Amino acid sequence: MLICTVLFALTLTKVCLAAAGPNIPTQELDPQFWNRMAKSQINARLKMSHNYNTAKNVIFFIGDGLGPTTVTAARILKGQLAGQPGEETVLAFERFPNVALSKTYNVDRQTPDSAGTASAMLSGVKTNYYLIGLNARASRADCEGSKGKEMDTILDWAVRAGKRTGIVTTARITHATPAAAYAHAADRYWEGDVNTKGITSCRDIAQQLVDDNADINVLFGGGRRHFLPNTTADPETNTIDKNHRQDGRNLIEDWTKYQTSRGRRSAYVWNLDQFNAVNPTDTDYMLGLFEPNHMQYELERNTSREPSIAMMTQKAIEVLRKGDNGYFLLVEGARIDHAHHDSLAKKALHETISFEAAISQAVAMTNQEDTLIVVTGDHSHAFDIQGYSYRGLDILGLADPLEEDEPTLDQKPYTILQYGNGPGYETPRKNLTGVDTHGNNYIFPSGVPVEWETHGGEDVAIYAQGPMAHLFYGVQEQNYIAHVMAYSACIGPYTTSCDHGQPIECTSGCEHVSLHIYAFIALLFVSLV
Repeated sequence: MLICTVLFALTLTKVCLAAAGPNIPTQELDPQFWNRMAKSQINARLKMSHNYNTAKNVIFFIGDGLGPTTVTAARILKGQLAGQPGEETVLAFERFPNVALSKTYNVDRQTPDSAGTASAMLSGVKTNYYLIGLNARASRADCEGSKGKEMDTILDWAVRAGKRTGIVTTARITHATPAAAYAHAADRYWEGDVNTKGITSCRDIAQQLVDDNADINVLFGGGRRHFLPNTTADPETNTIDKNHRQDGRNLIEDWTKYQTSRGRRSAYVWNLDQFNAVNPTDTDYMLGLFEPNHMQYELERNTSREPSIAMMTQKAIEVLRKGDNGYFLLVEGARIDHAHHDSLAKKALHETISFEAAISQAVAMTNQEDTLIVVTGDHSHAFDIQGYSYRGLDILGLADPLEEDEPTLDQKPYTILQYGNGPGYETPRKNLTGVDTHGNNYIFPSGVPVEWETHGGEDVAIYAQGPMAHLFYGVQEQNYIAHVMAYSACIGPYTTSCDHGQPIECTSGCEHVSLHIYAFIALLFVSLV
């Protein structure tokens, strides 16, 4: 290997590359390295026992758009940022002992959106595209038709069980994923009253948050614009944009008055100094709205003005863990998705690494014996790692120009990362020779021209550790996630199902399964006759 490395460095000979590649760790050339690793993993699994405890706390991490390719590419980038080849890197949540696959489709869509997926994961019931907290009998944008189709969520179940609750997101706090925890809307974009003009009998999501859900202990994210009236300038930008409220209400003041009227120890903050000044020991309710719109990408975050997702997660846990009955916390890494839609792969991967840091923070602050941590994506993206590049090649760069296994027919190089569709489509295909693909706003190429890159329909992974985490196995429907979390904590529909060593009784919630089986048998019998 040493001779090969020297030859490569001095002569760039393909002979050397073909023999081993330029960035292979020496130990990986030894067959026993791989044998020892596999045996170690087998032994670790053999020693592992299931945790049948009741989860006092549940922390649910949703990486918006965290598909399998994003995980792999972020893993490689993290390793490369540390000076390693990258492929051998392991992200914190990839060390969790239990992994399953989640089928992400909506009831009415093969490839889903975040509203339907978040509603499924938080309520335990799959639903339609664009719906927030409503079952699949509701229709998009049908206000009157949505009445009576509302679904409770694990956040509701946690509140009823006397647990503290919190939501952390890098999107607007009224955006699809966080909204699915507390709101009911026939359109995910009914975030403020400017979005519900002419719809008099359905309240906007921001209003629902303050009027119906002010008992949530921690709310961190962006989205001030839907809480401030059009008579009040934003404190950071000193402007009033078209998305400010039209009804005259200042929902931030209303939230503050609600907490004060009940004698609660509460705090509203909108910047990092205020955030850091809050003592979680003396605070039981905290609202933080750090941007008028979404929070900044991690690569662009003003580190003196805005907290990171890891900082928000830490503060949320510090506030929530004081409760005797435990807590439920939802943390969304939202901007992975936003970057992918713009085909900004570098930003998407850095958002994923930032998201992983928040997970590491939560793991460090909790105990597996009483805290279930679940990490998943709500959906994937049309995003690929392609070509046959040598080990350790810059994941944000071009496929190896020396590669001859599958040369391009137009003799032009291409990026290792590419989108199936998106704004990066060009015809004829651009010659990327000499192009710097490492800019924060470099738009990676795509195969089909669309204004915004779309979601992907493939399964995504679920990673879990803690009480009852072993119930995450195999390939599951996405709504299954809420059921395992609730069962682990003995809340909601599983309040009386706390004997975790015994099967759940199939009572009123299970007849439909039996009916489906009987219907299938009857149909089969008729077809045979």
